[in-house]
Amino acid sequence: MDKKKIALVHIIKKELNLSDEEYRDILWKAAGVRSSKDLDEQKFRKLMNFFVRSKYYQVNKFGLTMRQKLYIKYLTQELGWELEHLNNFIHKYYHESNIDSLSKKEAIKVIESLKHIRQHQKYKPAVKGESLHGS
Repeated sequence: MDKKKIALVHIIKKELNLSDEEYRDILWKAAGVRSSKDLDEQKFRKLMNFFVRSKYYQVNKFGLTMRQKLYIKYLTQELGWELEHLNNFIHKYYHESNIDSLSKKEAIKVIESLKHIRQHQKYKPAVKGESLHGS
């Protein structure tokens, strides 16, 4: 099993604030194992499908999903933003204090905004006097 996938399982456990007992019960219920080290590819997929379809997948009572939260963090990293910058962005445009206070609909809007910003950064116009073709 890929170490990155095992790390992802542990990140999800931490993000969802699962106790060790809850975590092991989920591993057993979803994949038939008691430790992430015992996961194979098929059992890993079963576990991820369980998280996607369960109440555990929601980060808050407003419907924000773990997938949305992780994707927002990924886009933030792609943009080179610090957490404080992201929180300021969320506060300014969505009137919430941080990712965890977003609703599912707000998270969709934040994701689209961050994707747009990332796309804009990729295609900044050339500095005045520079050629696009390097001549």
